[in-house]
Amino acid sequence: MRKLILASTSPYRRNLLKQLQLPFVAAPPDYVEEFDPQLSPALLVRHLALGKALSLCERYPDALIIGSDQVFVDQRGQALGKPGGFDAAFQQLKQMSGRQHSFYTGLAIVDSRTGAKQSDYATFAVTLRHLSDAQIENYLQREKPYDCAGSFKIEGLGIALMEKMAGEDFNSLIGLPLIKLVSMLEKFGVKILAP
Repeated sequence: MRKLILASTSPYRRNLLKQLQLPFVAAPPDYVEEFDPQLSPALLVRHLALGKALSLCERYPDALIIGSDQVFVDQRGQALGKPGGFDAAFQQLKQMSGRQHSFYTGLAIVDSRTGAKQSDYATFAVTLRHLSDAQIENYLQREKPYDCAGSFKIEGLGIALMEKMAGEDFNSLIGLPLIKLVSMLEKFGVKILAP
């Protein structure tokens, strides 16, 4: 089987990819993420995911390289990234409280030997409960989700913020749409369930 590279330093994405029980190497992409407000969220996350994957082609010249990126889109349609700290996270969650929001997760695979590439995206909608300032502050102090789009970790205490969720693949909310990834890998000859 071809070497698989995950172009990510995210522990969340690494843990998700481990679910497929395939050997892989996680490597930091040599790519600077830039949010272009002119791009639709779907195009933006595909562009970012592909950029991450392509950035490792020279370092891994005979591999299948997986890239992924995510943006949170608030109720006004504005794409937001990771908050980076308490104040920005508090503002994001305060604006999100009691409303539905969308997450777009881009996914790309590049065959560094042939140059073949694919990209796609998945969406997932979340509706947050009505939250008081004290609840938001308590949540942020306990979980510190400052490296997460949307300012929460759904795989942790962030589930307590939710009123409802809807989408094709719960994993896309964490950062790697595994259902799409399995289909894309099969197109590159990687059969996950082959004997």
